[in-house]
Formats: sequence, C-alpha cells, structure tokens
Amino acid sequence: MTTYTLIHVVISLIAIAAGFVVLAGLLKSRRLDTWTALFLVTTTATSLTGFGFPFVRLLPSHIVGAISLVVLAVAVLARYSYHMAGGWRAAYVVTAVSALYFNVFVLIVQTFQKVPALAALAPTQSEPPFAITQLIVLLAFLALGYLAVVRFREKTGAVAQQFL
Repeated sequence: MTTYTLIHVVISLIAIAAGFVVLAGLLKSRRLDTWTALFLVTTTATSLTGFGFPFVRLLPSHIVGAISLVVLAVAVLARYSYHMAGGWRAAYVVTAVSALYFNVFVLIVQTFQKVPALAALAPTQSEPPFAITQLIVLLAFLALGYLAVVRFREKTGAVAQQFL
C-alpha cells in the first residue's frame, strides 16, 4: 500500500466514524458542531483524494466522488451559510446522511474487492451477495435518513449541546 493510499484510507475511515457520530446526533436532535466539521472536512478530503489515483478512463468511483462533492457542497451551504433555517435544515440532514452513505457504499465496494473471502463471493460485484449487501445498507440509510429528518429539530435554549 502506498503512502497516498494509506492517507486516503485513514481519511476515509475517520470520515465514516465521524459520520456515524453525526448521524447519532441527528437522531437525538443534537448538532455536534465539532463532529460535524470533522465529518464534512474528512468526507470532502476523501472524495477529493479519490481523484488523485492514476486512471485512464472514468470509473464508477469517480462518479460517486463527484456526486458526493455536490452533495457535500449543499450540506456545507445548508449548515454554514443558511444556518439550517427553514427547509435548509432538512436539506442539511438529507445531504449529510447521503454523504455518509456514499462513504459506506465505497467502503463496501472496497471490502468486496480487497477481502479474499468476500472477493470470492462476488468477484465481479454483480453477484447476489454484493447486491444484497448494498441493498440492505441502502435501505438502512433511507430509514435512518428519514428518522434523522423527522427527529432533528431546532431546540431553543440548548446552546451547550452544539459544541460537543
């Protein structure tokens, strides 16, 4: 593994871990500003560094990375420019959860490519074990995203929680 690949993987794992902390906060209607900043910065970094690997043609990973960057731009605007006012609150939640989903989607792809037992189950990633795994994860994120939109409400007088 090259140093660049190692850095990309570490950033990606930090982004995923921070993303799950942020998602837990959304489900509890907590902003978790520090975790959110870490999640958004590392998720942006992992999407950008994904374009730094040598390639000769457009790959699905490039498409996911580009979509992720667009989603992240909306999340950052909704969170920091529009301060989650009105519809921007739901827009932030949807885009933050989507960005985390894209990270996990790529993690699953990479896991099926790099872990020999999983690669044997789905060598072309078109086999049922891969498709079922991705479908279960997608459905879980859709359910969690819906719950996060419903539960993440503005709380008055809860200023201290935003700094955790």
